[in-house]
Amino acid sequence: MSGHSEVVFRFLAEPTDVNFGGKVHGGIVMKWIDQAGYACAAGWSGSYCVTVSVAGVRFKRPILVGQIVEVSAQIAHTGKTSMQIFIRVRCGDPQKQSLVESNHCIISFIAMDKAGYPLPVPQFKAKTQEQKKLELYAIKMKEIAIETESLLQRTIDD
Repeated sequence: MSGHSEVVFRFLAEPTDVNFGGKVHGGIVMKWIDQAGYACAAGWSGSYCVTVSVAGVRFKRPILVGQIVEVSAQIAHTGKTSMQIFIRVRCGDPQKQSLVESNHCIISFIAMDKAGYPLPVPQFKAKTQEQKKLELYAIKMKEIAIETESLLQRTIDD
């Protein structure tokens, strides 16, 4: 069933997730972001989806072993076949359940058919003020990614 615009994962940061400093590896956090983003994209589109890009990753604070981690993913904007999903990672003491933001980003997915061709996705319509702000942010991040890719291509071609 498609049409679910939000997904939330909650779990504990485990000893296998951390580096020698006792903090969760950035790569592990990126894996969680990709998993939550995929679950959100697949739920919205009702299709298999692939990651296209991750933009605006901001790591504000470390996640420590034993902390509760919440990874929320919500549709921020859709194109014809693409979905820009806002991801927020929060963490904190499991006894207090008071969570603070660790990082956030926009991750883009494309819905695909079994042969690997893009499929149309349902259009997302922002309703609340927060959704409208996130949609503007997602659109800006998409524009920056396109401009950056164009600049790179011009640099390589020169």
